[in-house]
Amino acid sequence: MRRMSTGRIAALAGLGGLLFGYDTGVIGGAQLFIQKDFHLSSLSDELLVSCVLIGAIVGSLVAGWLVARAGRKVAIMTSGLLFVVGSIAAAAAPGAGFLDAARIVVGVAIGIVSVAAPLYVAEMAPADRRGSLVAIYQLAITIGIFAAYLVDEAFAHDEAWRIMFAIGIVPAALLVLGMRGLPESPRWLVDRGRRDEAHQVIAMLGADDAGVASELAAIDAARAADTGAGWHAVLGRSARSALIIAVGLALVQQLTGINTVIYYAPRIFKAAGLGSSSAAIWASVSVSVVNVGATFIAIRFVDRVGRKPLLFIGITGMVVALAGLSALFATTTRSDGFSLHDALTIGALWVYVIFFAFSLGPIVWIMISEVFPQNVRGPGNGIATMAGWAGNLLVSLTFLSLIDALGESGTFALYAVIGLASLMFIRLRVPETKGKTLEEIQTAITRQRPTGEASDRGSRLGKMSRP
Repeated sequence: MRRMSTGRIAALAGLGGLLFGYDTGVIGGAQLFIQKDFHLSSLSDELLVSCVLIGAIVGSLVAGWLVARAGRKVAIMTSGLLFVVGSIAAAAAPGAGFLDAARIVVGVAIGIVSVAAPLYVAEMAPADRRGSLVAIYQLAITIGIFAAYLVDEAFAHDEAWRIMFAIGIVPAALLVLGMRGLPESPRWLVDRGRRDEAHQVIAMLGADDAGVASELAAIDAARAADTGAGWHAVLGRSARSALIIAVGLALVQQLTGINTVIYYAPRIFKAAGLGSSSAAIWASVSVSVVNVGATFIAIRFVDRVGRKPLLFIGITGMVVALAGLSALFATTTRSDGFSLHDALTIGALWVYVIFFAFSLGPIVWIMISEVFPQNVRGPGNGIATMAGWAGNLLVSLTFLSLIDALGESGTFALYAVIGLASLMFIRLRVPETKGKTLEEIQTAITRQRPTGEASDRGSRLGKMSRP
């Protein structure tokens, strides 16, 4: 039987992350020219930006059902087809309403792939490499955002916003074609009674006969412990702790303000005193480059150091950077040239993005795909991902209002306070999952006992209260 590399699987599924990043980032450059061509009001402009987020919330819920009923592979391919349809429709849009609808379709695709791709990779990967392989999905998101900045810059001079959207068709088609040659998750196959196929997939991934038998036995034991399936089971006692962990992490990822940097970076730099719009855009590109590079830290260390240590280090660094940004905005100066204040502002945003990129960025996707019991993994991932997109929408819609009310300094100080609160949540509720099989994690969380902490002190710090 032909062997299949889990690295190849992660890379192909990662195309979904690249589309996620590209289609959320490309609107920043296209928006100016769409506004001009379609004569959009401020409200219509905000709606255009928000359509993808609204679609992603819907798509996350749809994905919970789709990955459970049709399978992880089919869900990813469905998202790819929706990316193709949405990109073509956006590029050909005759008016604002049609474009809004096209962007909602793209948002639904993003919502589906943000559930299905990390889950698929997590279920295919060996326990000792699962973290780094799922982190490739986050790396692809950052590359997609960077690519969107470059495409926006390349076509901005011709105001060719239709081409900006149309370019997304290429990776979407590659995602659909590439996934056709990949197998379905063995855990989903066992759930559907297709045990022989699951045996073949596990062997294809490199396990010997004993390894195949051991993994199938672990899957069977986890299924025997399940108390039900479907949406109602996600809210049951056996999955409640997992739901708290996953939804909490998804909200922390967004409420610490990362998408204010992604969506509003040029505005932030101009508010900080950076002179021209062009300089602000290129400063934003530099932040995107940093985001890509720092994600490799997570890929290298998440399976060595562990999830919780990287989360603590990352969020602490983000809080320090946010406090620094708050102080810098409190002393904003204007100058014709590039000043020390400009350099410090760019540096603080770099620090913030670096610490996010190796902690909350990838680890949230990793842990959401790890913590749920097998019987509710699809719906549970859907609810947690939906919560993350809802948090994204909340932050996006309130950022400018917060600036009006609190100023830039007060707004970043607020995000820093949220970061401090999130450290306590992670300390009390989030278990370490490094090196554990999905079935071992399921058993530990179902019993409200963190995995991987043997000492009494470690158990006390990580203890999760019983529901």
